[in-house]
Amino acid sequence: MTTTAPPRPAAPATPPSPPSPGHRVLARLLRWWRQLTAMRTALMLLFLLAVASIPGSLLPQRSLSQTNVNRYFAEYPTLARWLDRLFLFDVFSSPWFAAIYLLLFISLIGCVVPRAIEHGRSLFTPPPPVPRHLQRLPEHAELSTSLPGAAALDVVEEELRVRRFRVVRREGRSGPEVSGEKGYLRETGNVLFHLSLLALLLGLAGGKMWGYEGSILVTEGQGFCNSFQQYDTYRSGPLVSGGDLTALCVNLEDFEAVYEQNLTAASFTADISYDVDGGEPVARTIGVNDPLRLDGDRVYVTGHGYSPEFTIVLPDGTALTDLSAPFLPTDPGTLASQGVLKVPDLGTGATEQLAVEGFFAPTGVVQAGVLTSVDPRPLDPQVAVIVYAGYLGLDSGLPQSVFSLDQDQIDRGSLNEVGRANLAVGESTTLPDGTVVTFSGFKEFAAIQVSHDPGQVWVLGASIAVLAGLLGMLLVRRERVFARVIPGPDGGGTVLSVGSLTRGSADTGPRFTALIDDVGAALATRAAQGPAAAPPLSEEAPPS
Repeated sequence: MTTTAPPRPAAPATPPSPPSPGHRVLARLLRWWRQLTAMRTALMLLFLLAVASIPGSLLPQRSLSQTNVNRYFAEYPTLARWLDRLFLFDVFSSPWFAAIYLLLFISLIGCVVPRAIEHGRSLFTPPPPVPRHLQRLPEHAELSTSLPGAAALDVVEEELRVRRFRVVRREGRSGPEVSGEKGYLRETGNVLFHLSLLALLLGLAGGKMWGYEGSILVTEGQGFCNSFQQYDTYRSGPLVSGGDLTALCVNLEDFEAVYEQNLTAASFTADISYDVDGGEPVARTIGVNDPLRLDGDRVYVTGHGYSPEFTIVLPDGTALTDLSAPFLPTDPGTLASQGVLKVPDLGTGATEQLAVEGFFAPTGVVQAGVLTSVDPRPLDPQVAVIVYAGYLGLDSGLPQSVFSLDQDQIDRGSLNEVGRANLAVGESTTLPDGTVVTFSGFKEFAAIQVSHDPGQVWVLGASIAVLAGLLGMLLVRRERVFARVIPGPDGGGTVLSVGSLTRGSADTGPRFTALIDDVGAALATRAAQGPAAAPPLSEEAPPS
């Protein structure tokens, strides 16, 4: 008797070794990269960038107007401090806005570049073979003809080439067949749109990195040169230094404002002279929508106001004439303005300094002892002044505004009020020490902005390309037409089966019907002509 040994138990399967830490990190990075470069992520980031730009439109920005930011702090001190911590007064230079911008940039590169490469390959790829079940396509028709199969396909090929289809003729499983495709410009427009959007972001980023702008108030008869030290406010990219600025100097010769009957500003123009690199001065008139355009630089007029002029006669007879300072408008409707004229140098032996703080009214009216303005035009200019004497603190090393006095100097008693008065042109007030302050007239000033944006042309070209790509996406249809011939019933004639597949349009019936009608008419004509040779066809039509 033979004894059979029991089977040995199978060895337990060796569990797969866990991936190494490096492989796990690489897998997570690949997964994160796929999510970041998905089109859905790019759209979300683009929407988030638009939402993040809203505070920059609703709140004053330091890069545009430090004065408006200071006014917001004065009106809402607690809220302004919290908003400032969130960089909402510097939205477009904030870290969180830059992070969104950078992620969108990376996402677009990951989305568009592979897609552009794939589309470039498809331009040289012939149309796909005819589907096995041609009758399942959205548009399908069958035509019977007495022509042989090759001649029937010749007719279809000719009609497709007339319609600028790229046509390929093959020998399929069921016999000869024709594949035609057109509308490549639709995908080209899609790729162009996204590549142009990427170029637009590059242009905007380049303008921020290598661009700058500065603003300054210039009184008639005065001028400035393109230097950060001379601007009242300026903004420059991180890659811009003082030596990169254009050697441009501008003088304001005259300013003129024109008003409507309702006293709103219709236009204002500035007559300027400018020179570049110390060349000959060139005269030019600029306006709000008519800036001075130089190579890479723009000089704009962004506003205007008045600079009252004073004459100060000291007790020893020394006369300081033509002293003026821009007064900033506090009411844009009447151009009522406030400002201060600081006179730190009163001559040899003077121990005190003077400051004339005032309220200027182009058309002044005194009501209950208070001066107000009722018209922005200088019909009756008046100024209410408060004169201070003492130490202005200009050499203390602490920054202070040129448009207002340092309140700390007044609180400490370093500046003391020595007189006040309401003055018309030519009127004077005498201080206790015998100093005479005369309101001698006024001049107009223009708010001038110099901007340098090397990405402007790039942004313009990218914007045009974005629109061109969008039009291609919306107006061009991607169409494929397939045709196959099979023997007719009982071996008589030929049955031509034609199908169509269109992307980008819901109403494809009329176009397919017109194609079938033209093919049917051409088949009937060719059959009536007999077995005459068909005209030769070109090898391949250009893609559309």
